[in-house]
Amino acid sequence: MKKFINKIDDVLVESLSGFAGAHHDLVKLSLDPNFLMRQQKAVKKVAIISGGGSGHEPLHAGYIGYGMLDAACPGHVFTSPTPDQMLAAAEEVHADKGILFIVKNYAGDVMNFEMAAEMLPFESATVLTSDDCAVINSTYTTGRRGVAGTVIVEKCVGSLAETGATLQACKALGDKVNGRTASMGIALTSCTVPAAGRPTFDIEDNEIEMGVGIHGEPGRKREVMREADAIVQEVVSAILDALKASPNSEALLLINGFGATPLMELYIIYNTAAKLFNHHGINITRSLVGNYTTALDMAGASITLCLLDDEIKQHWDSPVHTAALRWGV
Repeated sequence: MKKFINKIDDVLVESLSGFAGAHHDLVKLSLDPNFLMRQQKAVKKVAIISGGGSGHEPLHAGYIGYGMLDAACPGHVFTSPTPDQMLAAAEEVHADKGILFIVKNYAGDVMNFEMAAEMLPFESATVLTSDDCAVINSTYTTGRRGVAGTVIVEKCVGSLAETGATLQACKALGDKVNGRTASMGIALTSCTVPAAGRPTFDIEDNEIEMGVGIHGEPGRKREVMREADAIVQEVVSAILDALKASPNSEALLLINGFGATPLMELYIIYNTAAKLFNHHGINITRSLVGNYTTALDMAGASITLCLLDDEIKQHWDSPVHTAALRWGV
C-alpha cells in the first residue's frame, strides 16, 4: 500500500485538520467529538446536517456553506459517525427552526442518526437518500443505497432552507428530489482502506463490477471490460427502468468519479450518456462532471439522473458557496 499518510490512526484527524485549515473562511472544526460546521452560523433557518463514513470526499464536509449544509459529521473511513457527533453538531448549528438530517441508506448511518434524533431537545426530521438503482437489497443496506444523488438532495434542500422555509417543507423537497433521482456505479478497480492495507475486493485487469457501491460493495454482476459506449448504455438502461420518465422530461445529469478516474474519461461517459438520454426523450438541461462522491482511490464512475421540475430547477440553480460547489455568489 502506497499512500500519503503518517500513522494509520491519525489519518482522519490530520485530513480534517487540513480541510479546515484550507477552507477556514467556510468551516470550523471540532475534534471532541469530530464534526465540521459553517464558520458563520446561520440564523432563523432549518439547520441541515449530513454525514457518514470518511473516504467519500468531498461528501459531506465539502458541501458545508451557504446554500447547502450547516454541519457534517465524519466517521472513520467507511464507518458511520456516532450519535454523540450528531448531537454536538446539532446543538452548535440549531437556528430556531429545527434540524433536518440527510442520511444515506446504510444500516449504521440510519441507526445512529435515528438514535441522535431521539435524543435531540428540539424538533427534527430526516431525509433518507436511496438513489442507487443497481440493487434492491444489499448486506450493507435495507433497500437501495444512498450514493451520488445525495449531493443533489443536499443542494436543493440547502437552498430551500436559506429562504426560511419550514422543517416540513425542507423534508418534503428532499424526499421529492430523492424519489426523482437514480444512480448506478461501475468499478474498474477496488479501493484500499488505509487500516486494511489491501484492496477491498479482488478484480481482474479485464473485469469490471457493474453496480458497485461507494464502499466497494458488490453490484449487479462482474463483467468483462468493454468499450465505454457499451458500459454506459447498460447503466443508462438501468436508470431509465428505475425512473420511468415520461417523454420530453427535463433532467440533471451528474457524472461522478470515484477518486482515480481522469476527467477525460468522465467526459467520455457524459458524452455517451447525454446522447442516450436525449434519444429516449430526456432533455439534459443541467450537468455536473467531476469527483463529488468518491470511494477513496477506486477507479470507476457513477451516472446519476435527476428528473427536474420548476421547484428543483430553482433550488439547483440558486447560489451556493461551499468548498466543492460554488456558483451564483
